[in-house]
Amino acid sequence: MLPRAQREQLERTMIGSDGVLSVQSKGRARPEPECDVRTCFQRDVDRVTHSKAFRRLKHKTQVFLLPEGDHYRTRLTHTLEVSRIARTAARALLLNEDLAEAIALGHDLGHTPFGHAGERALNKLYAAGFHHYEQSLRVVDRLEKDCQGLNLCYETRMGILHHTHGATDDTMEATAVRLADRIAYVNHDLDDAMRAGIVAAEDVPQIVRDRIGVRNSQRINSLLMDLIQNSGNGVMALSPDMQAAFDQFHDFMYQAVYLNPKAKSEESKVDGIISGIWEYYVSHPEQLPEDYRVIHEEEGLERAVCDYISGMTDGYAMEVYSKIFIPAAWSVK
Repeated sequence: MLPRAQREQLERTMIGSDGVLSVQSKGRARPEPECDVRTCFQRDVDRVTHSKAFRRLKHKTQVFLLPEGDHYRTRLTHTLEVSRIARTAARALLLNEDLAEAIALGHDLGHTPFGHAGERALNKLYAAGFHHYEQSLRVVDRLEKDCQGLNLCYETRMGILHHTHGATDDTMEATAVRLADRIAYVNHDLDDAMRAGIVAAEDVPQIVRDRIGVRNSQRINSLLMDLIQNSGNGVMALSPDMQAAFDQFHDFMYQAVYLNPKAKSEESKVDGIISGIWEYYVSHPEQLPEDYRVIHEEEGLERAVCDYISGMTDGYAMEVYSKIFIPAAWSVK
């Protein structure tokens, strides 16, 4: 028996009725031969991991714009933390860990440079509207592999698309990723905010300290254990007491960190950078890289410029802006 078939057989004993078996996948948009070794969802994990968009996440802002220090999260480290939390939940609840991992690794591939500030800026410029979860799906469907896409499984693709707001027909693996995303970002953003001196431990609401914890690892463990203990039979949720504490935690983070003028003081410059690059390429489409000129021809100029800008890292966006608008030094010999 081939290794893939062995794994598919093993899944029948390891994955419960709430999970998705690899053999139950609705498949890929473009049918292709199965791998002898990996299940379809394992292949999705590998395809995302080896993509260019995944590598670029290490140079994209999570919350703090260009922080000075090696220990602040990036979009890549956030993605890895989400993946680990989602896999733990999936294993405990007898779900498909590979599917959960594939969704988690791909969920933020469409994020812009400069985090949500970049997303808001691009949303103002692109007439059709820009949302990173939609762009994440576009990355895996269209932009990767020289505009051929990764041809991922239907369940992986829908989990990526719905990771922010969810959908009524989500798999439990997709729900696990959506909740893992929320658990991850409020905790690591608080950890980074404390490191930056934006908030102090005593600023955190008492209900959060009492019910969730006072250390990063303790908070994540408390939320994850509560989620596991209160989920099953097609439902995944925190207990009412833990949900109440988490809601206050989330509200606190918005007021103290995400809207904090000290933490966000540089974000006002993002609009200028993104809009400057946008206007330049809309006026000079011939300067777009070749892949994006193809998109221009097939789907329109604004779609191509939106795709190009959203894929930029923070540093590359500033480099492009500098080349366009800042005079280069010169000397007479």
